[in-house]
Amino acid sequence: MRVLRNIADNRSTWCEVLFCLALLSVFLPVKIYPLVFLVASVFFAYDTETWLQHRWAFCLAVFTGYAIAVFIVSLPAGQAEWTNFLKLVVNFTFLYIAVSWLAQRGNRRLLGWLDITLHIVLAFTLLQLLTYHHAAGFRWLGGALSSAQGSALYQPGYYFWGLDDKNMFGARIALLGFVYVLVPTVRQRAFVWWRIILVLLLAWLSLSRTPVVALLLGIGILTWLASSTRWRVALTMLAVLALPLIARRVIRVDSITASNDGMGVRLTYWKAFFDHFYTISPLGNGFMSGSDFLSRYATFYHGEPHIHNTFLSCYLDFGIVGLVSFVLFLYYFFRFCQQKYGGQSFWWIVAIPLLAVMMILYSGYDNDIILYLMLVFLIGSAGPVSMKQLKGRGG
Repeated sequence: MRVLRNIADNRSTWCEVLFCLALLSVFLPVKIYPLVFLVASVFFAYDTETWLQHRWAFCLAVFTGYAIAVFIVSLPAGQAEWTNFLKLVVNFTFLYIAVSWLAQRGNRRLLGWLDITLHIVLAFTLLQLLTYHHAAGFRWLGGALSSAQGSALYQPGYYFWGLDDKNMFGARIALLGFVYVLVPTVRQRAFVWWRIILVLLLAWLSLSRTPVVALLLGIGILTWLASSTRWRVALTMLAVLALPLIARRVIRVDSITASNDGMGVRLTYWKAFFDHFYTISPLGNGFMSGSDFLSRYATFYHGEPHIHNTFLSCYLDFGIVGLVSFVLFLYYFFRFCQQKYGGQSFWWIVAIPLLAVMMILYSGYDNDIILYLMLVFLIGSAGPVSMKQLKGRGG
């Protein structure tokens, strides 16, 4: 009884601890994060007095409910389908409860705890990537020449943190790295240059194009909006001069259509989607139908369970209802954030890296998307950010 009384008396602190533990849990090689999400959701719900009844929550409920119905209709299902189904339910439940909890409280102290947690997350991320590169003899520090070469870096025997997949780990670095850059914009009204350098370094070391491009978009727009006219001209000229190097070394445009290139694979899958769009039911082909569709219609297929585009995957699996409800969920979520906390340009900026990653990855209900939405909501809840008030600083 005394333990329960202590938890009740300090429930806000316990909730903040669980919030940070939920973030850490997704990086562990043992997938315990659904359990942590559920425990955290119980604590958040206990500490929440008013539940949000905004349009984004309604659209999220429609998407989740329809996905559940599609899953039930398509039974029996295999282990992969069950795993992803449970992930969908847990992730979206966690998002709604967490945002409802955050929306009714002051989050300054939690934002400080988040900053410490992200320090830990990115420190271990750097250690993981350096471990991979050390095992590879540091021969790819200058970048990978192909997607296959980049994937070869991720040796299972050296995996202890994050994800053992190049693209998924790279996407997580992009989203949480951008959150790491955004934290000082609220706490100190500044963007910190060494943080920007660190997350770009991590993105480069991941050998994935996804985080580099997403971060360059997000950070580029952030610094451009925060700059004076003179610096905007300088940044524009720098971007133009750097574009050929980025196209050749980062995007690897010369091999972008090759069958062994990650982007070439995506282009092939997207072509199959549009060429055979008429074969997709307006109600959706069923939960996790990407494998069956791609193996049947793509020119070549490497075994991925989705089509490498969140919105195309939503339509393929859940049809018009799934796609429309998911798009409206995102739209109304960011609209709700802007109406509640102000700073319209801030919310446009935080949406760009997420949309960039979703256009080439994710099935739609992955925990990275959920965490990113939750974390940027936390950052924005600390107060509106005026881009013109931001100052660059070294630490």
